[in-house]
Amino acid sequence: MASSRITDTKKEEIRDAADIVDVVSDYVKLKKAGGGFTGLCPFHNEKSPSFHVTPRLGIFKCFGCGEGGDVFNFVMKMEGVGFVEAMRTVAERYNIELPHEEQDDEFDERTQLTEGIYHALRFAGQFYHEQLNAEDEAAEARNYLGKRGLKTQTIRKWGLGFAHDRMDHFFSHATEQGINETYLFEAGLIKYSEKNQRAYDTFRGRLMFPIFNPSGKVIGFGGRIMEGLKGPKYLNSPQTKVYNKSEVMYGIHLARNEIRKNDQSILVEGYMDVISLWQSGIYNVVATSGTSVTPEQMRRLRNYSQNMLMVYDADSAGQNAMIRGLDIALQADMHVRLMHLPEGEDPDSFVQQFGAESFLEYTEKESKDFISFMVAHAEDAGEWEDPLGRKKVVSQILASIAKVKDAVLRATLVDHLRKLSGVGERALTAELGSHSQAFAQEQQRAKEREYRQMQRDENSPPPAEEYSRGEFPRIPDTNGGSRQSQNITPKKKKSPAEKEIIRLMIEHGDEMIYYVGQLITHEYFEDEELRLFYNDIIQRYNDELPVSIEEYTAQDPPFPELTGEIFIEQHSISEKGNERRTTRITRDADPFATARGALKAVTRAFYTRKSEGIKRQVETSDDDLRRELYTELMDLSRKKSSLERTPADELFPTLDDMMKSDT
Repeated sequence: MASSRITDTKKEEIRDAADIVDVVSDYVKLKKAGGGFTGLCPFHNEKSPSFHVTPRLGIFKCFGCGEGGDVFNFVMKMEGVGFVEAMRTVAERYNIELPHEEQDDEFDERTQLTEGIYHALRFAGQFYHEQLNAEDEAAEARNYLGKRGLKTQTIRKWGLGFAHDRMDHFFSHATEQGINETYLFEAGLIKYSEKNQRAYDTFRGRLMFPIFNPSGKVIGFGGRIMEGLKGPKYLNSPQTKVYNKSEVMYGIHLARNEIRKNDQSILVEGYMDVISLWQSGIYNVVATSGTSVTPEQMRRLRNYSQNMLMVYDADSAGQNAMIRGLDIALQADMHVRLMHLPEGEDPDSFVQQFGAESFLEYTEKESKDFISFMVAHAEDAGEWEDPLGRKKVVSQILASIAKVKDAVLRATLVDHLRKLSGVGERALTAELGSHSQAFAQEQQRAKEREYRQMQRDENSPPPAEEYSRGEFPRIPDTNGGSRQSQNITPKKKKSPAEKEIIRLMIEHGDEMIYYVGQLITHEYFEDEELRLFYNDIIQRYNDELPVSIEEYTAQDPPFPELTGEIFIEQHSISEKGNERRTTRITRDADPFATARGALKAVTRAFYTRKSEGIKRQVETSDDDLRRELYTELMDLSRKKSSLERTPADELFPTLDDMMKSDT
């Protein structure tokens, strides 16, 4: 790598200009503590703050996970970029000019990919914005924004743009300007055709809304389709290394300081709601990025203020979405107020018609704590006067109160509900206890699922392609010898389809073994033990040795246990049920048809695993190999798509057809 041309003097100029408290506060809610600040660490989950910032020294340190460093280290860690790009980010924030040719001496491939993605997204944002302003085809988009009342400076501030309705208009221009195709793909800006593997634009015929991270970098896009074109109304960037929509709040880059200043965020539904409110002078406004409210979004929003006002569309869908998001916000320890707008209005239309002052006055008058809001919602729906309806609503409110962590606040909320509902405190407290217990059990189950998933991830077998050469490690048998096998530590529930194939091969003998062996290899088995079993059956068949239940129950482990698991099937057809039926059902009326069904399931799972293995390889591959891997990935995608559409009996030949082709 070329060494950086940024001088030590320039580095110190940036470092001196940067306020580490200001930069860190983009991501962490800091509280004054002596000569420094503390907060919850952004690099690991914690309940009590162990993250410290010392502005006098210009450093941060987490005593929980050990992360620490200066302002550049913080930006590098948060945004996944190298040292030079981190300096550039800080320099841009403080209006310090830097040359553009520099690269980091310690530039690894992962960092290079991340910075390449940022570069591609920045280029795309500029390109789409220029297209909106200059192209004749963008006239409809410009007219649409004009009708929505957006001013030129607002369009510029939010970087709004336009994507042509042509297959590769953006892609062609980007590659002509030297943007690496890999970065375009990894940024979610292009896709590949399944038919001919040609690249095409992800966004076509759409008004483009750039999505920014807190420091103001473009990390993705939302695209609104233009009138007369087919497709979903809104299309968001896919998940990438820099864009996780479950974490992103639209508009946070312009709202974060205003949220702190007002000690409240305003959460709305759509891009236009955010932009219209901002244009009118209401700056502490954000929206979820094409998702329902998520826990991570709430945790991040809480970094700026614990107080939040939710203002969704007045229709039933908007109100229901707001109530669904309430529990997630309460669980994140947010203090939530909710508000109905007049029927037929959304924040955009309201502020366009009545102005910011009226919106704020309406907010002051009509916003309610969540209990009052839910009671009013029930009254409007005619549920509150009905005893059973009231009981249902009270129970729903108590389920929400159970999500609140603060015991004093919970008690205050219960008392508030008692006054509104007329239900006695003892009854409310008893039911709250039931909801709290159910919530605690739900959280425990979630933790157990997370732990089991973590265990499965740690103990999952290597990618299927690692076994393509048929090389297997050896495992000692009980007699001190060895046999060709896998190093087995069974952790994961075995695939029913994989077990079914082994059962069919053992139960139906040579013809079935020949049939299956012609169609799949050991690679198709995800489970290590069943992969071993398959190889052993094939080996015995080739050596003309017997294959039977009796043979395998007499062998060394793990074969006896496996044979029992495979043949003692919990969901096999009950003989007692057959006795009651006039028509007897047999498990293998056509064993080869059964085999084809199982083969389809196993093949589908194999394609999925192989695709995941290739994706992991892509992360550490050079450009040439990465292009080959993308080609292989597209081929697998086509095969899987064809497999899904085709009945099993059409996917695989019959035994007779197979025998004829062999002769």
